[in-house]
Amino acid sequence: MAITAAKVKELRERTGVGMMECKKALVAADGDMDAAAQLLRESGQAKADKKAGRVAAEGRIVVREAGNTAVIIEVNCETDFVANDDNFIAFAEDVAGLVLDKRPADVEALMALDTSSGETVEATRTALIAKIGENIGIRRFELIESQGSIGSYTHGSRIGAVVAFAGGDDALGKDLAMHVAASAPMCVDEAGVPAETLNSERAILVEQAKGSGKPAEIIEKMVDGRMRKYLAEITLVGQPFVKDPDVTVAKLLKQADASVSGFTRYEVGEGIEKKEDNFAEEVMAQIAQAGDKG
Repeated sequence: MAITAAKVKELRERTGVGMMECKKALVAADGDMDAAAQLLRESGQAKADKKAGRVAAEGRIVVREAGNTAVIIEVNCETDFVANDDNFIAFAEDVAGLVLDKRPADVEALMALDTSSGETVEATRTALIAKIGENIGIRRFELIESQGSIGSYTHGSRIGAVVAFAGGDDALGKDLAMHVAASAPMCVDEAGVPAETLNSERAILVEQAKGSGKPAEIIEKMVDGRMRKYLAEITLVGQPFVKDPDVTVAKLLKQADASVSGFTRYEVGEGIEKKEDNFAEEVMAQIAQAGDKG
């Protein structure tokens, strides 16, 4: 059966796969459009499986809001070039909207949901891997609900923050989220610091202070003072406000008669061990491999 350019074009528009791959699939499927699309999906899955082991530490943070609820999600790829690809951006945005609408329990449940195209998120991800040629994954998401209001901020597409707060106004919410994005506090206040973290920090400070040779009661006061400084550095309310360092966030909240119940901050790739490529070594290795073949 003759495979026309029009059929190839139609299959490409339907699947997003390259023209030559579409033509090959149509030939293999005897011109059957549905069968060819199925073949491409299957080959896409094979490509996705091969790429699954590759580190995807780039990507985008997307934040979406609806009333007093927000979602923050991290979608990963391998390079910052693909992170700015229109298809990848559209996928990340669509998935964020789906989380906000359907509220899945976890990433596994999200992958099984149907998108607006009728395919699951997993099938859409697989097709995108085949089209773009990089490993793509949804790493994590969080739904944030507030009894009051939501403030959010994204710094480019690499850092995002969502704050649940009460009192104040929308401008305050954005300022608080901007501060969280910039200063990365551990928690809202001292009550949120894990006991083991406090105990570990105090033990370190005590050992450091013992070297001063001062009496025990003086050492205790020194350690208390340093613990207060430490807590001011790691808690949201203790930090100097990023837009006015002369004012702490606690004072900013008091001036607005507002409070923060929680926040979430994501940064692309945090905690992922990235492979450090040495371009010169890679080129030499390829030359050596070529020489061996010769």
